[in-house]
Amino acid sequence: MQSKNKPAQTAAERRHVARVKLQPCGVCGEGGGESSPSEAHELEQGQWFTSIPLCQDCHRGPHNGIHGEKRMWNVFKATELSVLNETIAKLYGR
Repeated sequence: MQSKNKPAQTAAERRHVARVKLQPCGVCGEGGGESSPSEAHELEQGQWFTSIPLCQDCHRGPHNGIHGEKRMWNVFKATELSVLNETIAKLYGR
């Protein structure tokens, strides 16, 4: 669902987000691929090129999610920037 507070994605942003969603969750490693795409979380609202792939639980889960208590994030010592770094490395073939 698109928020009313941010502009629609450009074609380039849509392509980038589609590639991000194919990656497994940047925190727990679950999901990814065509059959189980990850959710794209923007580090700052509307800035789609800094999106990271997260499974539903690590994104919106009340206990593990970035919008919740971030328990899984703490277990893996993950931050938004560390996950962004890994996402970019995977997208560009590291």
